[in-house]
Amino acid sequence: MAEFAILTKDLTKIYRGGNVGIDSLNFTVEEGEIYGLIGPNGSGKTTTLRIIATLLKPTRGEVYVYGVNVVKNPLEARKLMNYLPEEAGAYRDLSGLDFIRFMLSIRFSGRRLEEAVSEAIEIADLGNDLKRPIRGYSKGMKRILALSTVLASHPKLLILDEPTSGLDVERSIYVRKMIKRYNKEYGTTVLLSSHNMLEVEYLCGRVGILYRGKLLTQGTIEDLKTKTGASNLEEVFLKIKGGAV
Repeated sequence: MAEFAILTKDLTKIYRGGNVGIDSLNFTVEEGEIYGLIGPNGSGKTTTLRIIATLLKPTRGEVYVYGVNVVKNPLEARKLMNYLPEEAGAYRDLSGLDFIRFMLSIRFSGRRLEEAVSEAIEIADLGNDLKRPIRGYSKGMKRILALSTVLASHPKLLILDEPTSGLDVERSIYVRKMIKRYNKEYGTTVLLSSHNMLEVEYLCGRVGILYRGKLLTQGTIEDLKTKTGASNLEEVFLKIKGGAV
């Protein structure tokens, strides 16, 4: 199990009222790869990410992150990863700089903390806005601020839910380049979900397609395009989804 960054076995989440979040999910993420989960709203992407990030308990099934069972040993698992939710909160009355320092102080202290803070400041690239209270930030500024702290923490596994949500085109391109850079330079494994198929094609080596809580298929983007006769990932999704309805 430790040979995989992520391994799920029959992962299932059933909410109150019988609503199925995910149903018998089995997939693996290799160490050092960027893996994307795609699917429409309600397909189970966020549920899957939250379970892996130890924020939600599955109804049944198992999840291992670098061999650590995230349900039985959540504290140990959290040391290996960091998670950026789609709607990452921020403390409104803190300045951007105070937010960076606070978030990174959870993981680091002393010299390592100062190095991480400097790195996050460079990633965020918000200039004098870092001295301002976060309540005056745009959604995009809050997003880049939160992302800077998860990248600067250098986790073995980075879990990103809609990483460019709320960002303009220029900032979105910047964020994608940063994700690729950290994957390449530091060997950071990345699991992400995104509605932006072009983003997924640019970032990911492999993808898993979720629909109504089930994993319809997974594989490299090129293999999936070849198998379905599609020219892009959007067409792959529509053809595979059509066969599952």
